[in-house]
Amino acid sequence: MIELLVLPFQLKIIDILDIVLSLVLVYFIYKLLKGTTALSIIITFVIIYFFWIIVSFLEMRILSRVIGQFISVGAIGIIIIFQPEIRRFFAMLGSRSIERGKKNRFFFWKINKSQLDNFNSTAIVKTYQHLSQSQTGALIVIAKYNDLETIIHTGELLDCEINSQLIETIFYKNSPLHDGAMIIKDNTIRAARCILPVSSSFQIPPNLGLRHRSAIGITEQTDCIAIVVSEQTGAISIAKAGVLEENITPTRLQEVLDYEFNT
Repeated sequence: MIELLVLPFQLKIIDILDIVLSLVLVYFIYKLLKGTTALSIIITFVIIYFFWIIVSFLEMRILSRVIGQFISVGAIGIIIIFQPEIRRFFAMLGSRSIERGKKNRFFFWKINKSQLDNFNSTAIVKTYQHLSQSQTGALIVIAKYNDLETIIHTGELLDCEINSQLIETIFYKNSPLHDGAMIIKDNTIRAARCILPVSSSFQIPPNLGLRHRSAIGITEQTDCIAIVVSEQTGAISIAKAGVLEENITPTRLQEVLDYEFNT
């Protein structure tokens, strides 16, 4: 008689649901951290945790106790290290863009993506080509799901359509609005001369100025995209999730904007 293999536990529907939801949570955490330095840090924590399980199983008491003490304070360390990502995560959950009845979803909510459709990326690229050629410093922040209302109200409200000549005029060196950042939201120029949070990261190269640090700072705290033109070199850079991509071409800028706002 063939004996059936009996599992030491019974797999219930709730257990399957638990596994599926856990995998979904892990996937969205990965999507949130993808492209940031936080992803490599959290992978290191996971490796250390599995190493601790192995040494505990082998009854290596001293090493197990040392690693266990390290893991016991890991939660506090994660909160400190991942502060920008955690802030961005909860800001996304609380965003007024999260509504029911739209196409895209974030966890169990449906996200309103209408503000991202038909974004005039061509006008932005054309403007940055001209600004780069004339070495005119500029910083534009393009909102996604976070509405950036707090940032918008630090500057001069405009509420006008995206226009290449208007943007170039605003960032002209003698213009009273050229300092600070321009905020674009819902395919509209919402404000200029806005004040952004400055990143305090020690990994930023010392040759980068306040515009680049501000671009990194606002993308550390929100899900927006920030584009910078260096006043010294005319080089174009783009920041996303606290990561700055320097010296990009207009073609690359077009690709990024189309991917972020027109897909």
